[in-house]
Amino acid sequence: MFRRTFWFTAGAAAGVWATTKVNRKLKQLTPESLAAQAADKAVEAGHRLKDFALDVKAGMAQREAELGEALGLDARNDPAALEPRRLAALDHPKHSYNRNEDH
Repeated sequence: MFRRTFWFTAGAAAGVWATTKVNRKLKQLTPESLAAQAADKAVEAGHRLKDFALDVKAGMAQREAELGEALGLDARNDPAALEPRRLAALDHPKHSYNRNEDH
């Protein structure tokens, strides 16, 4: 009798556990849950891209400072040093690429 009770209880517990697992998985696969998961992943990816962009910007500023120091330029304290670059950029004609011109 004790063996039957033990196996009945073990079977019932396994059934409850399996039912709980299946119900949790089904809830994860509902359209609302999938949309929420996708939104969370998109936000996480956006944060990663923002962090990457900030790292790139910091690296660029550091490298620009290193190059300025190596070349003896101190553009931060001398706004006139940037003026020739601005004028050259304004004088340079902008050409739009038209792929039909090649044919």
